[in-house]
Amino acid sequence: MSLSPAPPRRPLLTRGSRPLTTTVPAINELGEIVPTQIAGELPLTLYVDKREIVTLMTLGAAPEALAIGWLRNQRLVSSLDDIESVQVDWNVGAVAVKTRKGLVNAEARLGSRTVTTGCGQGTVFGGLMDEIDAIHLPAQRRLSQTTLYALLDAVRLHESIYKLAGAVHGCALGAANSDEGCEILFFNEDVGRHNAVDAIAGQMWLDGLDGGDKVFYTTGRLTSEMVIKTAQMGIPFLVSRSGLTQMGWEIARKIGLTMIGRAQGKHYLLFTGEERFIR
Repeated sequence: MSLSPAPPRRPLLTRGSRPLTTTVPAINELGEIVPTQIAGELPLTLYVDKREIVTLMTLGAAPEALAIGWLRNQRLVSSLDDIESVQVDWNVGAVAVKTRKGLVNAEARLGSRTVTTGCGQGTVFGGLMDEIDAIHLPAQRRLSQTTLYALLDAVRLHESIYKLAGAVHGCALGAANSDEGCEILFFNEDVGRHNAVDAIAGQMWLDGLDGGDKVFYTTGRLTSEMVIKTAQMGIPFLVSRSGLTQMGWEIARKIGLTMIGRAQGKHYLLFTGEERFIR
């Protein structure tokens, strides 16, 4: 009798979520003072085993998941088991991660930095393209047009900081249900779309979720880094209300990811992976 693998050990976590908006006075076209909610933004410096790694500008909605997802998507940790604790202290603007056996190939990865198009925040350490060939998405998965429309409708109806204050990007993780609807499992907003996707990547690890039957939605552009991060989470479907870049398109074609852009209401453009899409 075969034994199931032991679930990953969940790290010790703080609960460091911050208020996502603040109210400031603004003057309207009539010269009236109008209390207005704006999106929060705070620097959060990531330390791993007492080593300063990077400073992220964030809303602070899910700082622990953000730190874990950032390390996951930068390929600096290989599993949740590698992380012993994640401690957030907003008094000093820091998140301290303690690992069980150090970062993966840290010197090589941290020594090579590629600045990407992520609203000034997108960075990939160590060989952006080095591990593309190792990514294998589940070939049998399919996305129906009905499920796509259900996803777009669910995102539209979701309460969001963007509706309240603007100035943020949002990402959602969706799962198709039996009647071809789509359930939003996670919805995260932040000042940059890369923070939002990293927070969802971290939460997927914390909750032990597989990406093979999921759909990822972002309000931002479909750049090379967004495509790679989606594929690293094992998600075969990537949807955006925005457009895409040439490198994002080329990588999506190479790895067989179904990429849909300009998706709003009943309109969309299917750019890659049409073999997975059912009209």
